[in-house]
Amino acid sequence: MKMGIVGLPNVGKSTLFNAITKAGAECANYPFCTIEPNVGIVPVPDERLEELAKIYHPEKVTHAVIEFVDIAGLVKGASHGEGLGNKFLSHIREVDSIVEVVRCFENSNIVHVDGSIDPIRDIETINLELILADIETVQKRLEGTEKKLKADKKYQIEIDLLKKIKACLEEGKAARTLSLNEEEQKIIKDSYLLTMKPVLYIANVSEEQLENAYEDDNVKKVCEYAKLENAEVIPLCVKIEEELASLDEEEQKEMLGALGLKESGLDKVVKASYNLLGLMSFLTAGEPEVRAWTIRRGTKAPQAAGKIHSDIERGFIRAEIVSYSDLIENGSLNTVKEKGLMRSEGKDYVMQDGDVVLFRFNV
Repeated sequence: MKMGIVGLPNVGKSTLFNAITKAGAECANYPFCTIEPNVGIVPVPDERLEELAKIYHPEKVTHAVIEFVDIAGLVKGASHGEGLGNKFLSHIREVDSIVEVVRCFENSNIVHVDGSIDPIRDIETINLELILADIETVQKRLEGTEKKLKADKKYQIEIDLLKKIKACLEEGKAARTLSLNEEEQKIIKDSYLLTMKPVLYIANVSEEQLENAYEDDNVKKVCEYAKLENAEVIPLCVKIEEELASLDEEEQKEMLGALGLKESGLDKVVKASYNLLGLMSFLTAGEPEVRAWTIRRGTKAPQAAGKIHSDIERGFIRAEIVSYSDLIENGSLNTVKEKGLMRSEGKDYVMQDGDVVLFRFNV
């Protein structure tokens, strides 16, 4: 699953990417220093794996992962090819959801592309370009579908949907603000609309703003805007996160303690990104490996088994499942079994986050 990190030039976008991935994407105080998208694979923080490792003492512990793509900064006119607009839009089209970095801090040494700090203006600049690109996409599809209608009336449903989406976009609203039923979502899915992608806003604040970030006027504005899209806002100081990322684990704990924080902002971003995509983890545990496996919410047991190996899905017999909390509370699988807390589930079982599973299969 890919998260695209976007934002205007010089808002802290590439610095955030560096901190998340420790990949050292080029970062400079001028627009377009990120031209080709940098890509980083990041483990999803999951304290449950460390607790299971204390029980099983495995040879290795493997976290679920999520992919972050650092996309070139955008300017007005991108939908018409201005700046690096065409590349920016094509790279966004390839990601599953968007992490939008918004600058909420003042710093005279870091140039803002529009000359002043105004987070809502910045958000609307990006959203407008995505909306304009989507209007063009919807209009082209609408014209093609209207031609098909002459031969088959079934296309009327699609035409009505496209007109509804176009009207929403022309009002300056993202397509994700519409409530679409399951059938409508299937119809529009292959159009890959940019504003249909879920979004997470990162309010980049200064160290001084961080302690009471949600009381900051700029952050409040971002939160109010995000409510309209049912989007989440995470305030963080990107410069602090970059410094934290350069430290070892013990030093990170010390610095977080000094700042009065329980976890890094980056951990919050990765977890929120995972949830934004409708993902969750089931767990497998044994001496060779304790591991988290990524699935979509609502996935049934055989399809979850297929994440491990296609043969397990093909030959699925049953899933032997214990909840993570029951396993930790009782300290061992044997105790769980003795207490009757191990369940045997069949093909229709919908997996739950934190299920510790052993799949039985025969091929």
